[in-house]
Amino acid sequence: MNERNQLDARRLTAELRAGQRAALARAITLIESRRVDHQAMARDLVQELLPHTGKAVRVGITGSPGVGKSTTIDALGMYLLERGRNVAVLAVDPSSARTGGSILGDKNRMPRLAATDRAYIRPSPASGTLGGVASKTREAMLLCEAAGFDVLLVETVGIGQSETAVCEMTDFFLALMLPGAGDELQGIKKGLVELADMIAINKADGDNVKAANLAAAEYRGALHILTPRSEHWHPPVITYSALTGTGIDALWQKILDHRAAMNASGEFAARRRDQQVKWMWSMLEQRMMARLRADPAIRLKVKKIEAEVAEGRRAPAVAAEQIAGMLR
Repeated sequence: MNERNQLDARRLTAELRAGQRAALARAITLIESRRVDHQAMARDLVQELLPHTGKAVRVGITGSPGVGKSTTIDALGMYLLERGRNVAVLAVDPSSARTGGSILGDKNRMPRLAATDRAYIRPSPASGTLGGVASKTREAMLLCEAAGFDVLLVETVGIGQSETAVCEMTDFFLALMLPGAGDELQGIKKGLVELADMIAINKADGDNVKAANLAAAEYRGALHILTPRSEHWHPPVITYSALTGTGIDALWQKILDHRAAMNASGEFAARRRDQQVKWMWSMLEQRMMARLRADPAIRLKVKKIEAEVAEGRRAPAVAAEQIAGMLR
């Protein structure tokens, strides 16, 4: 990196550490950029800030459309702000390049959080691939921590592999559900329940309270026959209302209880270490793929090999070895 970029990186680091929101926004834009010089500067920036990261509570939140993720994040975020926490909200939405925006949409879905300087809301970059979005979100998490945010809420669109990606980059994975489990339980995704550190039934208010309690009982029964992620934590099932705020305190307390249990067993530190190594390999894979796409000569050869594989004239294993050889 040239001298000017080094000075820019140092200035950005100082401004970000001072809590300047504009600096955080510029830093995240930098890591999302595909320009080679920007990527080099972003790597140096993250490395410089690394000692100031890792202390925040990282919570992944998923749920099907209509379950009330945005309302829940708004309610939980305000609850935390009132207790002296600083909250950042990030999204993982690989579909944003196709839909034209993040699942978070406009910030008016979280009106109270969007109106306060102690909260920061950032949609996912529209890179169109899960790997790309997840990678940028991981880096954005580190920048938010370095900027002083001590609670990170990472929202997933709630479909496909984005759930696994968010689970693997957070400390606590929260699955939101709706009342009416009698029918919904038949179609519940076993994989999602196995990932979840807690299931929370939203909209437990008014006439829905009875249905929410019934749903909670159904999910507790389902969890009993599944193997939990950790032997030190059995995922609870709670009910709450994002609309009225009822149960938000219990929801947050369970997250703290989980952190205490994981810390006591040593699993928290082990999980964080595993995440760091997975991030490294994920970014290495992306760099290799980027090189394949960036080099015109290699891209032409790969296209020819692709055609031969499609026509059945070359075995996929042989083709993969030849492509890998181009990167050596």
